[in-house]
Amino acid sequence: MGIDFAYEEGQTPLDEEEKDGLLISTVTTREELDEFEQLNIQKAIEWTLRRKFKKEKILTEDFIKALHKKMLGDVWRWAGTFRNSNKNIGVDRFQIRTEFRKLLDDTKYWIEHQIYEPDEIAIRFKHRIVSIHCFANGNGRHSRLMADILIDQLFSLPVYSWGSSNLVKADEIRAAYLTAIRQADIGNVQPLIAFSRSST
Repeated sequence: MGIDFAYEEGQTPLDEEEKDGLLISTVTTREELDEFEQLNIQKAIEWTLRRKFKKEKILTEDFIKALHKKMLGDVWRWAGTFRNSNKNIGVDRFQIRTEFRKLLDDTKYWIEHQIYEPDEIAIRFKHRIVSIHCFANGNGRHSRLMADILIDQLFSLPVYSWGSSNLVKADEIRAAYLTAIRQADIGNVQPLIAFSRSST
């Protein structure tokens, strides 16, 4: 019996090969899958809280992939690897590495030259990495944890509240988040910065 992979607005559908990467054979519902993923992500968050990362390592492909694997590697075989399929959002799969390297270079430049305030750097990074959509799934959750790591470990500022929600469940907080994302898509990152520091 397969899982009914019903998707909420803003979630990325998996292709059949990616679905076959599920490591937990007992999962039969989307709710069970969400619970296993959330448990894995919580372990990754605890891992990040116990460590002080070398600043020069955070904005690297190795670290960013390793974080995704920490977040979803107990659930998905492909965790921590760039996607091999095109999605409803994101760049063409053959452009991922190029766009990803540009993002890393741009972010390092923003930091070195203080182009933006720390919150804007972290949130611009978060938004750009999601728009690239490096991974088959988990991009939004991964980008939020990356923003938390950037703001905490590079700038010594408090991590984000993200509306005090896990943002997976379809509710008014997720709707506000998606509205802020759409504003960032057209070049206005201020609503996303405000949302990142909001709590309800």
